[in-house]
Amino acid sequence: MSRKVVRMTLDHVAQLDAPCRTCVFWELDPVRRGRVEEPAAEKEAWMSEVLRDWGSCGRVVLMDDRPVGYALYAPPAYLPGAGAFPTAPVSSDAVLLSALYVEPGARGGGLGRMLVQGMARDLIERGGIAAVEAFGDTRGPGRPGARSCVTPVDFLTSVGFKTQRAHARHPRMRMDLRTTLSWREELEGALEKLLGAVRPVPKTTADHPRTTTRS
Repeated sequence: MSRKVVRMTLDHVAQLDAPCRTCVFWELDPVRRGRVEEPAAEKEAWMSEVLRDWGSCGRVVLMDDRPVGYALYAPPAYLPGAGAFPTAPVSSDAVLLSALYVEPGARGGGLGRMLVQGMARDLIERGGIAAVEAFGDTRGPGRPGARSCVTPVDFLTSVGFKTQRAHARHPRMRMDLRTTLSWREELEGALEKLLGAVRPVPKTTADHPRTTTRS
C-alpha cells in the first residue's frame, strides 16, 4: 500500500469527503458564513485566490493515489474565521495551520504526522516564515462540543507544537520552524554516522593471507 504527501490542488478538494469539501469555518468570518448558499463553490474560490496570491496552501496524503487526508495552512489574513477564537490573534511571524483531517478508516498509521512534516518542509523551503501556529481543542475528537475542523491539542503536542497562549478549551499552539529544521539536520547527521558505523569496510589485499604454492 503506497502512501505519499503531495501539494493540494483544486482537484484534490473535489475528491475529499463532503464534510471537508463544504466546510468554510476558517475561510469566512461568522457573518459571511451564515450567508453562504454554496459552501463547496465558496471553498474552491477561496483556494483559487490563495494559490494565486500566496502559493501552495495545503498538503494531501494519498493512499494508493486516493486522497485520505489533508492539512490546510495560510497566512492569518486569509483565514478570518480564526478571529473568533479567544486566544486570537495569530503571531505576526507565523502561518496558521487551520485544519488537519484524516479519514477515520485511515487513522492510527502516522498519516497526520506525515502531513505536518510535509507542511513544515514546504514552509522551510520557502524561507522567511518563522513558525506555524494552530488553535487546538482540549476536548479531543468525538467529545461533546468538539469541532472536527479544530485539531486536538494532544495531536498538536505529539508532533512538536507547544502552548503559545493557554486556554481551557482553545489554546493557541506554536511550532518553531527553526527548531524543526535543526532537529531534521541533527537527525540526518545521526543517520549518516550510524550508516557509516555499520557500513562494512572494503577489504584490501592485506586482509587476505598469502598463499604459497609448493613445487
